Amino acid sequence: MEKFESNIKEIPYNQTLVYAKLSDLNNLAAIQDKLPNDKIKNLTFDADTLSFEVSPVGVISMKIVERESPTCIKLETIQSPQAFNLWIQLLPVTASVCKMKLTIKISLNPFMKGMIKKPLAEGLEKMATMLASIPY
Repeated sequence: MEKFESNIKEIPYNQTLVYAKLSDLNNLAAIQDKLPNDKIKNLTFDADTLSFEVSPVGVISMKIVERESPTCIKLETIQSPQAFNLWIQLLPVTASVCKMKLTIKISLNPFMKGMIKKPLAEGLEKMATMLASIPY
């Protein structure tokens, strides 16, 4: 099992506010216009699931499988060329600031690891930066 982690991002909002927004995937509507249209297409979501198409990977669908208020949101793939889990971890810094880290765990054979290690790490970092920059 390979583990990919984003850098820790500081978010200038209260941990509870950030958790509340990220734990309901309906709130993705607020960030839909920030997604790169050339890479992510056909984004659909409800409170617990999301689906999107990534070129050249294909369709990825995920669902929230666990919520640990206000510290962690765990998602897993429903549909994907490669099954994986994604954790969004939140920790308080002060009453009005928190830190966030994204983690992906995925089983990869050595050939696949060589092909997707760099794009996966870069994509995870971009996702963390985008989530840290939205208003909560």
